[in-house]
Amino acid sequence: MLKRMAFAAALIGAWPALLLAHHGWGSYDAKNPITITGKILTSQYENPHAAITVQAKDKVWTVTLAPTSRMRNRGALPEMIAVGNEISAYGYPSTVEPNEMRAERITFAGKTIEMR
Repeated sequence: MLKRMAFAAALIGAWPALLLAHHGWGSYDAKNPITITGKILTSQYENPHAAITVQAKDKVWTVTLAPTSRMRNRGALPEMIAVGNEISAYGYPSTVEPNEMRAERITFAGKTIEMR
């Protein structure tokens, strides 16, 4: 019993660190959504989140996508976010990084896929 109580206390004590280990979405401006369209310059289909850079009209954007498991489940395969593909991303700009956004959905070849 004492071991279980010690384990529970350790878990409760570690909880704040676990929450901080994964970033939140609070640094994105959900009140001012944007859409960017352009060619994919770089692509990372890996966890914790897939990411691409897109050459839009105004600048190069870093676009944070969903975890790869969610993307696969929704039909967003690595081929869709391959370098050179034209893509459109709708989401929220970062309030910290001026050239970054979190995608809520992407559109590739006429197919729209929800990220969240």
